[in-house]
Amino acid sequence: MKITGIKTLVCHARMRNWVFVKVLTDQPGLWGWGEATLEWHTRAVVGAVEDLADLLIGEDPTRVEYLWQMMYRQHFWHGNGIVRATAISGIDMALWDIVGKVHGVPCHKLWGGPVRDYIRTYCHLGGGKMEDFYETPVENAQRFVELAQKAVEDGFTAFKAMAVPPTMPLEGLRPVKYAEACVKAMREAVGDEIDIMVDCHARPSPAMGLRFAKALDDYGLYFLEEPCWPEAVDGLARINASVTTPIATGERLISQYAFRELFEKRACDIVQFDITHVGGLTEARRVAAMADAYRIALAPHNPQGPVSTAASLEFGFSQPNYIICETVHEDVPWRRDIVSEGFEVDPKGRIVRPNSRPGLGIEINEKEVAKHPFQPEILQRTFYPDGSVGDW
Repeated sequence: MKITGIKTLVCHARMRNWVFVKVLTDQPGLWGWGEATLEWHTRAVVGAVEDLADLLIGEDPTRVEYLWQMMYRQHFWHGNGIVRATAISGIDMALWDIVGKVHGVPCHKLWGGPVRDYIRTYCHLGGGKMEDFYETPVENAQRFVELAQKAVEDGFTAFKAMAVPPTMPLEGLRPVKYAEACVKAMREAVGDEIDIMVDCHARPSPAMGLRFAKALDDYGLYFLEEPCWPEAVDGLARINASVTTPIATGERLISQYAFRELFEKRACDIVQFDITHVGGLTEARRVAAMADAYRIALAPHNPQGPVSTAASLEFGFSQPNYIICETVHEDVPWRRDIVSEGFEVDPKGRIVRPNSRPGLGIEINEKEVAKHPFQPEILQRTFYPDGSVGDW
């Protein structure tokens, strides 16, 4: 069996262009699907996939680790930059999809079989609609309440809100009080049985991140995500040691080497590597094993397209320290037209039972994808009141 081609299909989904990767083989009807979505870098990733394809054409697609090593180590530059790592991730997913299809089993059975009966999922406020999640102002606590109540009505037992505004390296109490008011209002609206997560989006400095973390510590958050820049590992460790709220981070880190310092310094209790960026399922399994040694839980970052979600679920069924799957379900109204999925979501509790189809259990409808060709992603920029550049 040989790889005969690697193609990309770009599907514009408003805030993101989903980049689907299809690895073709010389066996009729046998191919694999992956995803290499990277916001505002779509054309670069498509080009990176094309560059990597030169290494893989003619190779055996079932030699996944061997091919991963080729993609990461050859062409001189190691695959630890975000563009190339995302391209590797998309191809790697597709290779595992092929292996599962060759053996006639879901991917999670290739990695030892299911370790749990179901996976719990959580949503973004607004179900993934950009305006609700990213653009609801923190001054409007009532809108956060309305969106939180809608998430619960939709069956979710956990949701994530971006209730922390952009801040300069040091500010006073005003933004902290706004964030606290939003979280307090949501907690009072949904009660203690619903898990609330707050995403800081790595906007704060370590000093401001610590202020936000302490202000929100009494509200029983499931986790506080990216309370400061991921590069500020010492700052993350200080925040994690100062509050009882579990700290989550890792979506912007690539390869196992970046996670070693994070774990050694106890800078988080939940690691959120993104399977679409970290180096695919192959590298995700290595990082997961490292995390387990430190008793750190897994909640992979997953706001992208449907192949990424299928990969995260297959991965979750095989990993003992996996706790919850991030999902978006209402980012575009035609999402389900794009994909056929082997798993089903129970509307009560939004839990997912294991997929029974081989590989990742999904198939992409290429005709539907063609209805949504590439468009530049919606521009998102942040500036502080004095005109200086902030973190979006």
